Amino acid sequence: MEKLDRIIQESVPGKQVTLAHVIASPGPGVNERIGVAAGDAIGILTLSPSETAIIAADAAAKAASVEIGFLDRFTGSVVIMGDVQSVEESLHVVCDMLHDNLGFCVVEVTKS
Repeated sequence: MEKLDRIIQESVPGKQVTLAHVIASPGPGVNERIGVAAGDAIGILTLSPSETAIIAADAAAKAASVEIGFLDRFTGSVVIMGDVQSVEESLHVVCDMLHDNLGFCVVEVTKS
């Protein structure tokens, strides 16, 4: 009988922003494939704990003229849309607020 290895994956709670990225002028089909309306820019956030997605989406919407394209409180994913400057500004505001007010570890906002 063949020996099988058993792998146990476990989520370790932490307060962190693991991705904060702006996609300026997304390529053809990107918006359609992720299920959001076409626009100038897409902002992507991944957060832990996952419920932080609700706080991040609210802060992003209040920080600049952006729309929430997707929010998943179970995976901690948020997608925002708008013009490049607004999307970038909202990501910076979210990261700063989570770091300064809630003690989160945050990554640098990146852009492509």
